[in-house]
Amino acid sequence: MNTPSTEALRHWLVLKLVPQMGVKTLHKIIEHLTNQNPNECSDTITDSNKTLDNNAIKTLINLSATQLRKLKLNERQIKAITQPNQSLIERMEQWASEQNQHIIYYDDPRYPDTLKHIASPPLLLFVKGDTNVLNTPGLAIVGSRNLTITGQDNAFNFGKKLAQMSITVTSGLAIGVDGFSHRGALEGKGKTIAVLGTGLDQIYPKRHRALAQQISENGALVSEFLPDQTARPENFPRRNRIISGLSQGTLVIEAAIKSGSLITAKYAMEQDREVFAIPGSIHSPMSKGCHWLIKQGAKLVEDINDIVEELSAFQHFLAERAIVNIQAKQTSAVPEDDLLKHIGFEATAVDSISQRSSLPIHDVLAQLLDMELAGKVAAVPGGYLRL
Repeated sequence: MNTPSTEALRHWLVLKLVPQMGVKTLHKIIEHLTNQNPNECSDTITDSNKTLDNNAIKTLINLSATQLRKLKLNERQIKAITQPNQSLIERMEQWASEQNQHIIYYDDPRYPDTLKHIASPPLLLFVKGDTNVLNTPGLAIVGSRNLTITGQDNAFNFGKKLAQMSITVTSGLAIGVDGFSHRGALEGKGKTIAVLGTGLDQIYPKRHRALAQQISENGALVSEFLPDQTARPENFPRRNRIISGLSQGTLVIEAAIKSGSLITAKYAMEQDREVFAIPGSIHSPMSKGCHWLIKQGAKLVEDINDIVEELSAFQHFLAERAIVNIQAKQTSAVPEDDLLKHIGFEATAVDSISQRSSLPIHDVLAQLLDMELAGKVAAVPGGYLRL
């Protein structure tokens, strides 16, 4: 994928330094500007789920103070555009020139498509690591910092199993569930994303510096904050919307009723993403948040199949991956025709077929696709039925 132009990056960096300038505000300004100057910005797209046009951004950056006032910008915003902090912009450009470091703006082709569909997408993303991982199928794993031994095992094992299926694990690098899920993904030889509430040069917590380095080498560190931004309490709820926004779903492992994990789950619900929760003891305060989510409609999770079964994006990805690698024919312990014995003449869920045949769910999906093409089974609501 081509690297965006230096000029375009500089324009977006100027906007990043403008007070109270988010994507929603920028859309309104560009729409107003387009109405005033239809010939200059004729191709601008004002739908908040589409791409902002770089030509319109360039036009905005080059307006005079008088013209900016007509767009209803305040004096602080006008000064930030007409007299940008060139020294800071140059430092950020220098930061992005370093190996393995990137700045991705909203109109950058590398910007994650999933983030464009949330209510308040970040204007810029600072990334250390592989930018390609931002557009891969992924699941967010969040939960308590003060988790139990069982919670530690669950976070690590779910992270590992997802990674082994080539599903990206996204979390927040915090102590507790975040750290264990990242480590599980690394143990599973897969990709993981850590979204920070600080700048990428200010790793928090400090004890996770080595883990952060591993993640940057096997996935990506991501932040919307300037690289030297230190930890501030108000930044962490903001980063939670990115954790859920990068993912097809969010799994909550142990959470109190009042916790940041429930904020992430709430964002996921608002973003129309699936929410999953692992139940626990009715006597444990660390289970109450998960139980509350389940009452609100989150799916109760006992194993990885409960998640894959619910997310069609994962099913399609795993089936395609298995076919490309000829995985079903190379690793399956059950011949295709024998798999039919585990499929009824009524709708049979994929996870039930997986359990009956003792096959990994990605192998089952690959074989089911072959069998469907051969006319042996049919995909129906609730699973597959034998023909």
